[in-house]
Amino acid sequence: MRTILLLFFSLLLLAGCGGTHSANPGMASVTTVYIVRHAEKDPTPNLPDPALTPAGEQRAVDLRELLEHRPITAIFTTDTRRTRGTVAPLATALRLPPIVYSARNQRGLAEQIRQEYAGKTVVVVGHSNTLLPLLDELQVTRPFQEIADNEYDYLFEVKLPRAGGPGTVAVRHYGAGAK
Repeated sequence: MRTILLLFFSLLLLAGCGGTHSANPGMASVTTVYIVRHAEKDPTPNLPDPALTPAGEQRAVDLRELLEHRPITAIFTTDTRRTRGTVAPLATALRLPPIVYSARNQRGLAEQIRQEYAGKTVVVVGHSNTLLPLLDELQVTRPFQEIADNEYDYLFEVKLPRAGGPGTVAVRHYGAGAK
């Protein structure tokens, strides 16, 4: 009888330890980073800080619909009208204030994501000339060498293992006119 009781309590203890570990969100093994370019901007030449076009505003809504049910804990954006406008519907839906980062410091952003958001999910909105350098800083292989000025529909999903090792990047397209 004592052996049966000992076995029973051992099983309870093991079950409790497993449940505690898996329920702890800080113990997640993968950091997920969704990276997008700002949506379509006003093409008027020489505008210092163009706003989104109606098509860009719709793409921002499409981004919200795509990501609003993901466990996003932070949203990063540069300080331009087009990037803030792209992330605004998602930020509002998630009640997350966007965190402004410098488009000139992809290394700093990558380090901040790795250190402060390990095991979590974040969104980064940037520019055609900053997305691929950010992939480099996150140490994942670029899927291609450049993003054309008229390409707005890329969604990069980066997975960074917590234990180190190589991360992965998957490329999707989203919004109206997506490839």
